[in-house]
Parts: sequence; C-alpha cells; structure tokens
Amino acid sequence: MKLLVLDGALARSSAAAFADGVLVAAAVVEGARGQPTALPPLAARMLAALGGLDAVAVVVGPGGFTGLRAAIALAEGLALGAGARLVGVTTGEALAAALPAALRARAVWSAVDTKRGRLVLERLAPGAWHVAEPPLPMAERDLPRPDGPVVLVGDAAPLAAARLLARGADAVLTDARLPLAACAGLVALRRLAGAIPPRDAAPLYAEPPAVRLPA
Repeated sequence: MKLLVLDGALARSSAAAFADGVLVAAAVVEGARGQPTALPPLAARMLAALGGLDAVAVVVGPGGFTGLRAAIALAEGLALGAGARLVGVTTGEALAAALPAALRARAVWSAVDTKRGRLVLERLAPGAWHVAEPPLPMAERDLPRPDGPVVLVGDAAPLAAARLLARGADAVLTDARLPLAACAGLVALRRLAGAIPPRDAAPLYAEPPAVRLPA
C-alpha cells in the first residue's frame, strides 16, 4: 500500500510517504501560517517518491484554522483524484507516536495552545495508539489532575507540566511539541489496517475561528 501523510496542524508543515508500511520519504518546513504554500510542493515530492497512491492520511487537529484547512483540503483533493482512502489522525495521536515505548507506558496528555489564553487537551491511555474521547478545551488553571503517571506533549506542554507538577502529579515533560507526518503515518497505518477505531478527516479546531459576520 502506498500512503501519503500530510500535517499542517501547528507551527510547521510536513509530509511523509510510506510504501507497504515502510517510510520511504519525509520532509518538513518550519514556520506558522505557511501551510497553504508549503504543503503542495511537499505533497508533490512525496507522490514522486511513491509513484502511485492508495491512501491519504492527514492530521486533523486540534490545531490552527488555516493550517488544518490547507492540509485537509489538499488531502481530500488528492484522495478524490486518485480514488484513494482518506483517514484522519489527531494531533495528540501523532505526538504520542513520536515517543519511545518506555514513555508510552504512561498515559499521554497532549496540550495544544489555542493562542487565546486557553489550551486543548487530548488524553491517550497507557500504550494506546488512539484518542478515545473528544478533545477538551479549557483554561490552564482547570487542567485536571491525572489518576496516575503521565507524559506531556504538544506546544502547551511546558505550561501544562508546570501546573501538574505544582499539584504534586507524576508528570514528565517531553520535547514532542509539534506533530510530524512521519509519526502520524504510524497511526494511520494502524487505522487503515483496522487495528484502531476509524477517524475521518473532519477538522478539530483548537478554538472556533474568529469570524465576524458582515452587518
């Protein structure tokens, strides 16, 4: 199976190509708000490496409005044009997939900064490859205390870890802050194989987009 993976959820753009479960190419462009221009050439490079397309995966958030829409729209168009399957991977799932097995033995909490003084929390059970519950937007002060050991990922992980440690929680801060398509692909492969529950490409915005209707 030839799989293309795209991510533009947070402050980078990335793409990856898998052939029969093996990573054959990957590329990253750093920077926020550049996804609409960065992702198409990244996708073209991955397609050239694959020479065909059976499935497309995309990180669906939580994340920023512009980056998510750019990545999802591109993924939808490529999947439709190739008659390929389309699956979604959450930001928390992609970040958790980047961790070593020893850390994944703990619960993984993904905290994403909404840029509006709040965060969005995703929680994965120890050893899990998928998020079982919807993401929870909240103020940092309302972060719940975990029931057991936890590791923190995401761009708001330092803030969340400081809050949990101050409450005496067994929390470990990791350096997994921004998702990568290559890691999201590890989740997508399991999703495509039916090993974890399905997810479509509907976006999970960190917060509703700030839109003012015309008078």
